[in-house]
Amino acid sequence: MRARRGEEVLNTGSPQQRALLAALLLREGRTATAAELIDALWGEEPPSQALAAVRTYASRLRKILDPGILVSESGGYAIRGLGEDALDLAAAQELATEAEKARSAGDLCHARDTLTRALALWDGEVLAGVPGPYAEAQRVRLQEWRLQLLETRLDMDLEQGCHAEAVSELTALTAEHPLRERLRELLMLALYRSGRQAEALAVYADTRRLLADELGVDPRPGLRELQQRILQADPGLAAPTSPQPEPVAAPVRPAQLPATVPDFTGRASFVTELSQVLASGSEGRVMAVSALAGIGGVGKTTLAVHVAHQARPAFPDGQLYVDLQGAGSRAAEPETVLGAFLRALGTADSAIPDSLQERAALYRSVLDGRRVLVLLDNARDAAQIRPLLPGTEGCAALVTSRVRMVDLAGAHLVDLDVMSPDEALQLFTKIVGEERVASERKAALDVVAACGFLPLAIRIAASRLAARRTWTVSVLAAKLADERRRLDELQAGDLAVKATFELGYGQLEPAQARAFRLLGLADGPDISLAAAAAVLDLPAEDTEDLLEALVDTSLLESAAPGRYRFHDLVRLYARACAERDEWPPSVGAPPTPFGQWRREAAMSRLLDFYLATAAAVYAIERPGDRLVEHLEEIRYPGLSFEDRHTAQDWLYAEANALLAFVQQCAKGALLRRAVDLLWVAKDLAESGANSKQYEVAAVALRDAADAADDPRSRARALTTLTNVHLVAGRFEQADAEARLAMDLARAADDLAPSCWAANDRGIIALYQGRHPEGEAYLKEAIESFRLDRNLAGEASALCNLSRIHLAMGQSTSAVELAQQGIVIYDRLGHALRGANGRYALGLALTGQGRLDAAVDRLTEALEVFRDSRQRLWEGMTLFRLAEAHLVGRRPTQAAALTEQALAVLRGIGGEWRRGNVLTVLGRALSGLGQPGRAEACWQEALGIFEQLGSPEAADVRLLLTPSATV
Repeated sequence: MRARRGEEVLNTGSPQQRALLAALLLREGRTATAAELIDALWGEEPPSQALAAVRTYASRLRKILDPGILVSESGGYAIRGLGEDALDLAAAQELATEAEKARSAGDLCHARDTLTRALALWDGEVLAGVPGPYAEAQRVRLQEWRLQLLETRLDMDLEQGCHAEAVSELTALTAEHPLRERLRELLMLALYRSGRQAEALAVYADTRRLLADELGVDPRPGLRELQQRILQADPGLAAPTSPQPEPVAAPVRPAQLPATVPDFTGRASFVTELSQVLASGSEGRVMAVSALAGIGGVGKTTLAVHVAHQARPAFPDGQLYVDLQGAGSRAAEPETVLGAFLRALGTADSAIPDSLQERAALYRSVLDGRRVLVLLDNARDAAQIRPLLPGTEGCAALVTSRVRMVDLAGAHLVDLDVMSPDEALQLFTKIVGEERVASERKAALDVVAACGFLPLAIRIAASRLAARRTWTVSVLAAKLADERRRLDELQAGDLAVKATFELGYGQLEPAQARAFRLLGLADGPDISLAAAAAVLDLPAEDTEDLLEALVDTSLLESAAPGRYRFHDLVRLYARACAERDEWPPSVGAPPTPFGQWRREAAMSRLLDFYLATAAAVYAIERPGDRLVEHLEEIRYPGLSFEDRHTAQDWLYAEANALLAFVQQCAKGALLRRAVDLLWVAKDLAESGANSKQYEVAAVALRDAADAADDPRSRARALTTLTNVHLVAGRFEQADAEARLAMDLARAADDLAPSCWAANDRGIIALYQGRHPEGEAYLKEAIESFRLDRNLAGEASALCNLSRIHLAMGQSTSAVELAQQGIVIYDRLGHALRGANGRYALGLALTGQGRLDAAVDRLTEALEVFRDSRQRLWEGMTLFRLAEAHLVGRRPTQAAALTEQALAVLRGIGGEWRRGNVLTVLGRALSGLGQPGRAEACWQEALGIFEQLGSPEAADVRLLLTPSATV
């Protein structure tokens, strides 16, 4: 119990005086007689001067509290006049009441948020250090109330699909309150919904045994019924009956529609038709789907966005939008889109399932009862959009595509044709201006006719004319008179789109046209301003002017501040222009093959830029690591960074574009630099977010290096692939790649991969239990790193050797080796890998039984890994902390940490690591007196190890024997 006046902490006196204050506060303004207060402070055996003591305490409290707060009346005392929320208990009661009302009203998000705020008001033990029978009774009452509130909040967690996150907290609570059956029931349900049925049933078995041993009773009917429903795989348990999004500060109402164009023209009949169809959905009669089809540039997206904005009032719960990129080779995957939609609708990342079917089901459930409009732009086919359609009345979907979706059941199909001459002229006039067109109406009609009445072509032509005040409409019409620019517009399909783009491209200034051609060369979803400057070999300011000019003509899109992207078809057209128009300046020279001369020079500059900048990120994160000095020579500079956080931000922001470009460069003269780029971007393999894309790129580079028969590139590509397999827990494959990398590196006299491959083979041998071999590899790595004067690499090998020595029972040398590595890392200012050193030292200290020091070092490492977005290492450090707590006979903490580790390592680290975490979780649960659930964990771990052929299977079998001890 604490009292404050503003920021000042008040001294409320002796324990008995504080007991008097507590008794008065808990009466909430009611008067307490002297007899009642004496009984509250001392019970049945008060001291002889009890009344005098009460009066003394009251007098002292008056001096401490503000005037008029403690009053005397009717032979007793009362506390009056406290401000609103002055007493945290009263605030908690109000919040709990508000939460109950919100839950009854169906507003689960607000209820959960409010209840969380109420629980946050608890700070340690209630009335800690306050004596007397009254305080003791209130302690018990308030603790029971807190547990009831916790159970209610956890129940709402499960209703909202946060079952995986709840397991860790419930595991700790059931250990703290083993006889509280409601907590056990919630834990069973959370485990079942997390796909851990065996553990859920084991919780019931543990509970029944514990109740029989301690109280001689059976579990209550609700718990028995839940066990039966789990055994029967009752569908009602599989997911919340009313899935709701994670609580947020305000109701989640997405408004994702792109801006409608201010000069929208014509299409009146289509607007009316589509509006009527959408209205039928908003009125709840049917889930409406309209699909617009037409050639590229005909205005499908413009019309759809315009109609969607007009329909917004009919869909008050929000509007979702996505460009499905169906015209390109990398169409958006439905599961990725569903993930983005669920987040936009307020669903937490942790509640979003992995599979397409589960995401689609959750998406439809979240939309149930809501009126939401979904705009699916640029769809590839009906199969792509079916999982993205709402499933209930009240919602509507609007789809645009180049293909007519006759196989989309129930859809209202609209075929969008070119504009009428009048509509085309209206659009042209709105953009160019009435004054300029009125005096040259015939020329304006010639212009829109030359554009084939295609809206995108008209907009591009009009925009160029509007930007050139010295041109007349007749000048533009004369430029369009060449039929070579208009023939394709008379045809359907992509060729018509190409002719439309040709019109805009032909009107660009030479510098703009060059930028358009070259920027389309690189793969990737978008490109940053700095990367574009490298492609064009221009200063950033000049590059931005060119890119913004291209945005103005609709040939380029501004994806975000400082980032640009092509429409899929425009990119293809830009590449065709590059192949046609980029050639050496010699007279009569024919166009060169793709990838040569200017095009190859642009690609080379971009590769240099990415390599130089990624190397700068590597260097700032790994000071003293000489890998950056072994990279291929580059001619074009990259960016520099002042701190590692800015460097990391760049790397992760560029990840998708960088990895796509790496794959594109897996050939010819670009190969070696592409391999080096992937190597210095290795953080992307360990982060979890980009691991799969990184692996695809690594395999592509390995195959390209094999085809080129380049030992240097092969050795380095294999080194990156070794790291990929290590992260994924595929140790046999990792060792095979590392062994070949060492042989090739020696043949190529390439020291860098020789060092790192030996280091990798050492850690692989550790994981596979080949400790003498691992020691030999790591000693070789240390010698190679010293030969290269690579202090950071030497520190890495020392820390890995520490782990080998620990596994061989040499804990003293293990501690010394880890400390040597940390000294080097700290001297270099190497925060991230310094965390790896502290990780190794934490393991060694655990092996020595110095648990407090081990926990300190591992906690230091954990903070750095989290700050550096290294999910793999974050998860493994949580696992090692759990091991340390388990050695220290603290199974509750160990269980909570292993549950956290399982959550963090979801989707990264491989099954071998998961098996190890499950093994430790089982030991922790066994220590908590939950043998059934422990056995379920060990059975799952055994299945993993047996499938992998891992030696750990034997250890788990021992744990599963009836006589085993943990």
